[in-house]
Amino acid sequence: MTAATVRDGAPPRPGAARRRPVRLPSGGLLVSAAVAALLLLPLAFLLVEAAGAGPAAVARLIGRSLTAQLLWNTVRLSLVVTVACAVLGTGSAWLVERTNLPGRRVWAVLLVVPLAIPDFVVSFGWASLSTAVAGFRGAVLVMTLALYPLVYLPVAASLRNADPAQEEVSRSLGAGRLRTFWRITVGQARIAILGGCLLVVMTMLAEYGAFEILGYQTFTTEIFTEFSLSFDVPAACALSLVLVALGLVVLSADGGVRRRGRVSRASRTAQRATPRTRLGWWTGPALAVLAALVLLALGVPVGSAAYWWATGTNQPFSGVSLLSAAGYSAAYSGCAAAVATILALPVALLAVRPRGRAPRLIERSTYLVLALPGLVIALSLSYFSERYGDGIGYQSAPMLVLAYAIMFFPLALVGLRASVAQAPPGLEDIARSLGQRRLAVFWRVTRPLVTPGLAAAFCLVFLSAVTELTATLILVPTGVQTLATQFWNYQQNLAYGQAAPFALVMIAIAAVPSYLLARFFDRLPSQVTR
Repeated sequence: MTAATVRDGAPPRPGAARRRPVRLPSGGLLVSAAVAALLLLPLAFLLVEAAGAGPAAVARLIGRSLTAQLLWNTVRLSLVVTVACAVLGTGSAWLVERTNLPGRRVWAVLLVVPLAIPDFVVSFGWASLSTAVAGFRGAVLVMTLALYPLVYLPVAASLRNADPAQEEVSRSLGAGRLRTFWRITVGQARIAILGGCLLVVMTMLAEYGAFEILGYQTFTTEIFTEFSLSFDVPAACALSLVLVALGLVVLSADGGVRRRGRVSRASRTAQRATPRTRLGWWTGPALAVLAALVLLALGVPVGSAAYWWATGTNQPFSGVSLLSAAGYSAAYSGCAAAVATILALPVALLAVRPRGRAPRLIERSTYLVLALPGLVIALSLSYFSERYGDGIGYQSAPMLVLAYAIMFFPLALVGLRASVAQAPPGLEDIARSLGQRRLAVFWRVTRPLVTPGLAAAFCLVFLSAVTELTATLILVPTGVQTLATQFWNYQQNLAYGQAAPFALVMIAIAAVPSYLLARFFDRLPSQVTR
């Protein structure tokens, strides 16, 4: 009997997975610790700079009244946007994955594509059409429309693979549809929802371009000003440390809310098709809501860019520059997505399977990098390259790819974690008991179960890297321009007609993995309509 036979045979007994704890693999622990150490390099840079300035100077800089205002601006915006993204992402994922919504495959793509639009392009699209889109309200609108896919993607994957038996039991015990949805459906997707919300908050903490265009002052905009315009490195590092502290608070709150435990299905062959809910006369309102969401999140930025391209071009446009920037953006982003996905796999396996403080600490520490602006990450890599590597790699393609992989590693981890959490460890235990080596067990048992997570992780990182701005401005190789940097240069000079084509090509490139991701999930066992 082989591991494949175990996978395709009868499911293990319910208590089999709990009979003995999964042994913590020392090799996996070391690899995961090394990955976490790599991601903590920017924090080490901040601590070194703060130590050089002195504790008294750092405390004085943090104690300014400006810090309190920045804290209020950042916290209130993060709270409002996170709640809005949780509602939109979870609701739209349920409509697509669990109902007989017409055109489900089309909606699955359209709802993800807004993630491909850079936040600063969304801000540009709205702000260039109306001066009313500015400040706090404008930031809430723009960031909600830009970030809700971070919740939609993991929740959709979780709902598609969730066990329908729990919902059936709840309904058989007399619970209504609404109660079953809230307690069972949302409960099964709890890990995915919390993971998506965590990404929304951490991404908000590090956002720069969108807030700069909207005129909304946050820690990141002030950090960029201190670094790039005032050249006040101690002040910028002090504000960056406050961002790290905020990130720690968010991670602690997320860990407290997230209950221990996991949701898994017995095996691939034991999966039963999840019945779809008939919308009935709710079909029209559901379609109207999704259409409005897609129109606001996708139609307005794309339409605005098309308008400026058609009516605002007053200078000749170089098509070669556009093609070159598109090629570099796609190549750098693809390499970064592959690197981040490979690095995230051992961390996801270690965090979900073995229980203990070390795996959990390693996993949670990797999310801190999302709270740091891309500028800080770029400067930290440059700092260590100059100090310990004699400048090797500075403004080179490998360093830019590494910066992307570090910045968006948590996106890959969230995509993988949801799939790993639903892959039952009992199958791996049985395969190991039959004499299969650890690598063979992973390839024949674990890999097929986490393949959706691998695809989601790659696409999430690619979609984010292809639109990255601040780190790219510093680390892009000499003589090279990406779509994001070219767009920003034109936009800063108010050349909207020149900037628009770069925005449209960014969206087009990022839409490809969005479409492939949606089609990939559609190839999984289909659900039964009733």
